[in-house]
Amino acid sequence: MLESRRLLTLRRLARLSPAELAPLIRSAGFHNLKAARLAAFLDWLKTRSGFAALARIPTAELRPQLLACHGLGPETADSILLYALGRPVFVVDAYTRRILSRYGLIQGDEPYEEIRAMFESSLPHDSKLYNEYHALLVRLAKVNCRARPLCDSCPLGQG
Repeated sequence: MLESRRLLTLRRLARLSPAELAPLIRSAGFHNLKAARLAAFLDWLKTRSGFAALARIPTAELRPQLLACHGLGPETADSILLYALGRPVFVVDAYTRRILSRYGLIQGDEPYEEIRAMFESSLPHDSKLYNEYHALLVRLAKVNCRARPLCDSCPLGQG
């Protein structure tokens, strides 16, 4: 909806109030809360002169700044780093946790940073690889490793 209304620019999005933004992201779930957090992030981003300015900040410095922004947790911060800025930071989400726990690679309650470090220490530091790997995990979780898993047709074999 944001794209069809030509709102996918910092300038245009930042002009919207959370109340105006919420119905536009309704399909995301928790749209009122997410709208308020998105508005806070857009304000934060505006004060830093947008993504082009963020691109000049080293990841080790930028990630803590993103995490300090109201409403941004590790998954969102890492998604911004990987997908918006092309940084080699692995994104850990609920799908990743589900798959890893079903295959006995984690218990399921490990801290986010521990799981992220496991991927980053096991794979080459390559943003394209991390992007593709994460996309494949999301696809596997949506098709086979669902809440009610379809193990018989899992491309990884039975978990």
